[in-house]
Amino acid sequence: MAGHSKWANIKRQKERVDAKKGKTFAQLSRAIIVAAKHGIADPAGNFQLRTAIEKAKAAGIPNENIERAIAKGAGTYENDDTIYEEIRYEGYGVGGVAILIEAFTDNRNRTAADLRSAFTKNGGNLGETGCVGWMFEQKGVVRVEGAIDENALLEASMEGEADSYELYDDVGEQGAEIFTDMTNLDRLSQTLNEQHFNVTEAELRWIPNNLIEIEDNEQAKSIIKLIEALESLDDVQNVTANFEMADELMLLSLGS
Repeated sequence: MAGHSKWANIKRQKERVDAKKGKTFAQLSRAIIVAAKHGIADPAGNFQLRTAIEKAKAAGIPNENIERAIAKGAGTYENDDTIYEEIRYEGYGVGGVAILIEAFTDNRNRTAADLRSAFTKNGGNLGETGCVGWMFEQKGVVRVEGAIDENALLEASMEGEADSYELYDDVGEQGAEIFTDMTNLDRLSQTLNEQHFNVTEAELRWIPNNLIEIEDNEQAKSIIKLIEALESLDDVQNVTANFEMADELMLLSLGS
């Protein structure tokens, strides 16, 4: 499937920079709410919830806030009548780059206005639902980190009914991302854990079916600025786009 390794690389490059900037408490708390809403409220049996909690703790969010977010996701928090809904927004960046945004909001009007402003200020356009969604496919993705024995990974992937995998070996970082059907994500992550792989993340991710090559420096900067502006919004949980660019250009754009 086109877009596996390229978008994974873009995502890792951005995560390194984002980790230094730090996500807001609101974004991390909402990630816990979403994970608890989609599965059981016990992190021992919900890998996505466990991952979200670990990220929240690493960012210094107090345990009381974490427990409250879990209760909100599970629908057991008595002192909150806020109703959140998940919404997918779609739009375009410069050069016709397609962008999908997954949001978790209690106010559609506010979220749409914030997104439209971010697009407009960074050379893009917020589009209608469905305008770019057909360019992506949603998959379950499990990330494992560390040195990989590819034969062992192949065997575990087959046992866990994975569709495919991509190895990566960046500076100071090795691992793989294993792709599967959305409904098979939990089973795959459990299988890899049982086979003693260092599973660090399991998530649903939109994968672009085709990619737009970005070679112009100004376009690259514009696209990265747009994605960073979208990701900085509290209501936004994930942003995916169908572009690729050289690592050098990516790093230059991220540092600008």
